[in-house]
Amino acid sequence: MNQPGRQLLIVYDNYTLKQAVTPDWGFSCLITLPQHQILFDTGGDPSILLKNMQELGVDPQKIEAVVLSHAHGDHVGGLSGFFRMQPRAVIYLPGSFPASFKEALRRAYARVEEVTGPRMICPGVYTTGELGYGLKEQSLVIKTGAGLVIITGCAHPGIVEIVEHAARVFKEEVYLLIGGFHLMGYSPSELKNIAGSLHRLKVKKIAPCHCSGDEAREFFKAYYRDKYIACAAGLVLAIPDLKE
Repeated sequence: MNQPGRQLLIVYDNYTLKQAVTPDWGFSCLITLPQHQILFDTGGDPSILLKNMQELGVDPQKIEAVVLSHAHGDHVGGLSGFFRMQPRAVIYLPGSFPASFKEALRRAYARVEEVTGPRMICPGVYTTGELGYGLKEQSLVIKTGAGLVIITGCAHPGIVEIVEHAARVFKEEVYLLIGGFHLMGYSPSELKNIAGSLHRLKVKKIAPCHCSGDEAREFFKAYYRDKYIACAAGLVLAIPDLKE
């Protein structure tokens, strides 16, 4: 059974499930566990991030770590607003972030952890490490008894490549793949190939949002049927019991 306090909450997205929660281009997801809270990405606008947190009942001071997927503004833009509320959180970011960005953070905030390879953020929660060749990006992986939960920011390295990497490193099948898939403008045949690859990788449930594109969302909805989850700001998903 799922234990209370194990959940994902989409705080920031282009679409919203709740009238009081503001939609905006960007992404942020809160991972809540009995002993830990981790914010993955911070959306693009500090005021919208904080407003949505308030509307969703999120207390920033309970968040102990922020994991930034990559250096684009729609994923890091809300950070300044968050740190006005919680300056003690640790920031985990790819080592390839611009030196000026990292230097500014270290001047303003307490602790920055640069990520290159896979590492644990807290028991049961891991980063994939930097992936990709141009713009490098990290994703989050939660190890559960039902399989891996993979959370992506924009999937610039390729959504299939991220899943392949996570499955290889953590040696588990994927229970849930959620986040930005970066598939805007992809043709139906390209989407079919990607969906087929994810199916062969045994991805059980799928929840594309943010930069995935409306066409891709509709395609995956038809392909995955009852295993498809409509993802937008305000979505709450239970996390199966952790497997450390």
